Amino acid sequence: MTVGGWLVFASFWAIFVTTPGPNAINCIQNGLTFGFRKSLWGVFAILTQASLFLGLSAIGLTALIAASPDLFWWLRLAGSVVLIALGIRTWLNATKPPELRETAPGSIFGKSFLIATINAKSVAGYVAAFSQFIEPGIPIANQMTVIFPTALTITGLSYCGYTAIGVALGRAALGAVFNVYFRRVMAVLFVTYGVLLMMLGQQIGTP
Repeated sequence: MTVGGWLVFASFWAIFVTTPGPNAINCIQNGLTFGFRKSLWGVFAILTQASLFLGLSAIGLTALIAASPDLFWWLRLAGSVVLIALGIRTWLNATKPPELRETAPGSIFGKSFLIATINAKSVAGYVAAFSQFIEPGIPIANQMTVIFPTALTITGLSYCGYTAIGVALGRAALGAVFNVYFRRVMAVLFVTYGVLLMMLGQQIGTP
């Protein structure tokens, strides 16, 4: 990958991961609820998913998923259901004070990994990255030594930033009422993303 190609890829990836989506909302919610240190398990989950998808993209599996209307339709449907369920749960729990000690790091990791994996935006982004930025004629392994660290560094910085936003909001001394409204806003966003994902799936067509 040339320097110019790397700059274009890095710019694309920065826009891709900083555009607010389910991952960003989840990171803000984690930061607001658990604090920065504990919420890093959520960022680690996103980086794990990113590493997995980058590897799968390198061997063409995500492109295969995108090329299969039936499989991609089911992926979108599963993502819609999970996001809507998370939104409803967040709304119902909005008035409950966070229980910091009762949530294990594995639970934060598992939830964040699930949200990242079923997010159709992820599939689209990885397919776009490998269809547009992989240079033919150059061994894929050589290109991955540039793509992997670039993508993971930008991804980590972005979602650490969203987590920090959640922590800052939690420490803003705006009171419990604000926290309730903010959690409900995030709940609505989860449901909205789920519904939009389902609508996009319907446009693709049912199996």
